[in-house]
Amino acid sequence: MNSKKNLSILLLIIATTGISFGGLIIRNVNTADAWQVAFYRGLGFVISFILILIYRYKSNFIKSIKNTGYYGFIGGIFLMIANVFFIHSLTSTTIGNSLFTVSSIPFITSILAYFILKEKIKLQTLIIMIFAFSGISLMFKSGIASNDYFGNLLALGCAISFSFFLLILRKSRDLDMMPASLIGGIMIVLVSFIFKKGDIDISFHDILYCIFWGAILNGFMNIVFIFSTKHLFASEVSFFMLLEFCLGPIWVWIFLDELLRLETLIGGLIVMLCVALYSTSQLLKIRSYSKINST
Repeated sequence: MNSKKNLSILLLIIATTGISFGGLIIRNVNTADAWQVAFYRGLGFVISFILILIYRYKSNFIKSIKNTGYYGFIGGIFLMIANVFFIHSLTSTTIGNSLFTVSSIPFITSILAYFILKEKIKLQTLIIMIFAFSGISLMFKSGIASNDYFGNLLALGCAISFSFFLLILRKSRDLDMMPASLIGGIMIVLVSFIFKKGDIDISFHDILYCIFWGAILNGFMNIVFIFSTKHLFASEVSFFMLLEFCLGPIWVWIFLDELLRLETLIGGLIVMLCVALYSTSQLLKIRSYSKINST
């Protein structure tokens, strides 16, 4: 079991490091706008995820999609909205602004779960959340001052939409909701195609970048999630996701000289620290509970 756990950790580090190059990829796309990027990135994801699901479910592939039912469809809608907002956010503000804001997902999910699922929020978590949102507010202040706050709003919309997706997964625990990701991917392709009125003519260079982002990086990430969640706690998995939010702004700074404003950097560091504290507290709580049950 320890060897599989160590392998899971290694794969998560590789996968989250890989997916952190998304911001750098979109900055190197030359002829495509956000909708066209969403189309080809979504197409790449759909192709790779179909292969993943066929491998997992084999002859029950179609049945697995039908079994998600109403929850799978609604979950797919929220996943589609989150992805569209995310890509538009990356093209509307700095990579740091976008990723640091999206990293607030754990806290937004907790708030929504409190009101919708009636899940309690502990005082410790509430305090961490207050500090996290102070960091987000600081980033919004920076965005307003530089007139690119719209990108921050899109990133916040992405975080809220993805949090609703997570709530649906939590609400439908008795169902296998993995195919909901494929439903969301198909919706991304369709909605992007409709909004562009069929205009998906971009350079082959940009198509390769988008397909690589969606099929290879996102596809590999999903495979790693499937494997790692069998051997690691959810809080451990979410902790390693911090790598994406930390490294994303660094790559565009190193390779493209895209600098972070001081307020964005401070606000982002506050959010990242809060996410790290939250993930650590959740992990300690789970391990403490496991020890009690094992005695």
